[in-house]
Amino acid sequence: MSHLLFVLLSLFSFATLLEAQWKLRENVYVIESEWSDEAPATKVELTCNTTNEALSVYWKKDTEVKGTGKTLIAEVKEFPDAGNYTCLAADTHEIISYNFFLITKIDSDGQMMRSILTSFKEPKRTFLKCEAKNYSGIFICSWMTENESPNVKFTIRSLKGSHDVTCSSPVAHTDDTVIKYTAQCQKENYCPFAEEHQPTEMFLEVIDEVEYENYTSSFFIRDIIKPDPPKCQYVAKNGTVTWTYPKTWSTPKSYFPLTFRVKVESTKRHKMNSEIHEVDEQHIQIPRTGPKDKISVQARDRYYNSSWSEWSSLCR
Repeated sequence: MSHLLFVLLSLFSFATLLEAQWKLRENVYVIESEWSDEAPATKVELTCNTTNEALSVYWKKDTEVKGTGKTLIAEVKEFPDAGNYTCLAADTHEIISYNFFLITKIDSDGQMMRSILTSFKEPKRTFLKCEAKNYSGIFICSWMTENESPNVKFTIRSLKGSHDVTCSSPVAHTDDTVIKYTAQCQKENYCPFAEEHQPTEMFLEVIDEVEYENYTSSFFIRDIIKPDPPKCQYVAKNGTVTWTYPKTWSTPKSYFPLTFRVKVESTKRHKMNSEIHEVDEQHIQIPRTGPKDKISVQARDRYYNSSWSEWSSLCR
């Protein structure tokens, strides 16, 4: 009876060890650490990868010796506890195997706490945002950090694997207050004329030294459409504003029509006034405009309530 109880307790202990960790890739594991002073450290069992039972081995964490023998119970709580755990031969000090631990912070409810990325203002609490200029299946995903860290690494992919979506390496764009990263992605075998039945699900992994976070974004291409601005011009003789479809927009226009908004900004008695005109045509007549009035145009998919483009440069 006592032997059975010991076996059951051992199995329970082993299950507890595995529950709080998962394999990211070969030899790399993510440890879920509850981020509070009261929470205990996560115990992780390490096994040296050798078939030589007679071999004497020891473990090192960075330069510190952590123990001897084929197995080691490591306690991982905070970032200094994470990193590389190496098993070495006692006589030759040759590296036999290693395990690298990352930490992901979780709250008391077991939910991942995210702090590496900065959220976009719109949509609120969005960390990973994807937009498409047309229906080609090509889209741009972007995310932001407050500081540029030389050690932060990003991996973006489809949850369904590389055969579904391929992405370029992320590129950093420095702003005054944030660092914005973008990656161009493309859905394989995407047909712009067919209706989508399954959403695209993008998965972003972020590793900053030994801290791990992930973010997801699920969408249909039609939901993330945001055209480039139209190119417009103003004819002073009759007050007509004309514009052309963005060069990057899908063709034929008859199948992918746009709708437009024309903005007229004027200053009267030191007060700024703004008028918005909505049209489906590529022209509008605005006869009563002053010489200093500002006119610009933006576009959106005519039949689907996706995003408006940015405003065009001034028409005159």
